[in-house]
Amino acid sequence: MKKLHALVVGATGATGREIVFQLLNDVVFRKVTIFVRTKLDIEHEKLVQHQIDFSKFEDYKNYIQGDVLFSCLGTTLKNAGSKEKQFLVDYTYQFEFAKIASENGVAQYFLVSSSGAHKNSFFFYPKIKGKLEAAVKKLSFNSIQIFQPPILIRPPELIRKGEKIGVKIFQNLNRLGLFKSQKPLPVSVLAQRMIKETKSIKKVKLKIFQPNDNY
Repeated sequence: MKKLHALVVGATGATGREIVFQLLNDVVFRKVTIFVRTKLDIEHEKLVQHQIDFSKFEDYKNYIQGDVLFSCLGTTLKNAGSKEKQFLVDYTYQFEFAKIASENGVAQYFLVSSSGAHKNSFFFYPKIKGKLEAAVKKLSFNSIQIFQPPILIRPPELIRKGEKIGVKIFQNLNRLGLFKSQKPLPVSVLAQRMIKETKSIKKVKLKIFQPNDNY
């Protein structure tokens, strides 16, 4: 199998970080290039880090080249400070990066979206994710795979208080046989499945993974 060059945007988040670690330990990938505001505190012979200004992707256009793009950017309304700033991170930055990657001939695109994502959603967060999904589907990647996972289980040092409570609630409901489609999913399992799909012999133009799919 051809050795692949992976690009990761959103590599400092829980899912992105896990994807990076797994890629570095995967012999199929010869190079892993990440685009971050703050560099990861790791060194590896396959890892290339670009510390960038996310509002100026065009300045880094020549670096956005490879075989596979993993897009994992995301923030919360609380951390962003406003809906406008959250939209900037969760939609604008991801779409602009994906657009450049598609124009540069990156073949495969993998997006971490959200359960319930829909461009016409009444709720703000799934509406952002739905708008992003609709936009990237129009780009010229050979294969687009969108993951709408259930609530994610992050490593203890990265988990947010609200997420910790949410995970506990869903785990208790699952034990009662309720909301099984929303069974909390470790980010390591999500990352593993995404990477596995890059090696699939049959490449589909578009595939969307729902929360209750087998990860």
